[in-house]
Amino acid sequence: MTTVQQANLLGGRALREGLRTPESLAPTLFIPVFFLVVNFGQAGRIFPSSTTDFLYGQTYAAFQLPSSLLLAASFGSAALYLVEDIEGGYFDKLRASPVSRSALVIGRLLAEGVKGVVITAVLLVIALPFGVSVASGVVGVVLLLVLTALWGVVFGGFMQLIALKSRSAAATNAGGLVFFPLLFLTPNFVPRELLTRPMEIAATLNPVTYVMEALRSLILQDPQWDVLTRGFGIVGVLGVIMVALNVRLVRSYD
Repeated sequence: MTTVQQANLLGGRALREGLRTPESLAPTLFIPVFFLVVNFGQAGRIFPSSTTDFLYGQTYAAFQLPSSLLLAASFGSAALYLVEDIEGGYFDKLRASPVSRSALVIGRLLAEGVKGVVITAVLLVIALPFGVSVASGVVGVVLLLVLTALWGVVFGGFMQLIALKSRSAAATNAGGLVFFPLLFLTPNFVPRELLTRPMEIAATLNPVTYVMEALRSLILQDPQWDVLTRGFGIVGVLGVIMVALNVRLVRSYD
């Protein structure tokens, strides 16, 4: 059996884990929708679509939606299920079997990607009553789904690193909190050029900024290929790094 086939089988198992505990998906949807509703409710009248250039004729909810998408994609459960496997001894059984170490890592991340596509699609539908549309059309919707899912894979890989190092559900849960400062050190509420200079520098150094701006460009404008190249480039580089580090940890796991 090839590494790809093994990864697909393990990915299917990871998806079934999620289906057996659908309540674990509740925060994944509720918290991003909550942020969208609250932020739109607080600032929607401050930034009216008719007079705010950076909204391109849409409501402020369209500007905020990428934050909710990234937040939802960062609620992955792969690392917590991995901790369960470690604590229950199943992970040791997998390591003792002729399963590729790459497949052990990639399988769960594939499941995170699939869940990311589904959750992104649901959030796009939920956002419609708030006056949000995807200006880049069908191509833009597909790119939104892919880019958000890829970010979920990247962050899932980061969480798995914590799980493999700590072997603790508490430590893994705590590690997920790192996303919140990353999210708020982006042009979350206004475009980057409207930030104060210190915040602009922080946002420029923050890789999440470029993923957010790529998602935002797809919602508000026709495809901006330079912005999209930066966003996809970030998730591509970080994805390779996360997979490589995960595989290295699995191989040296004792």
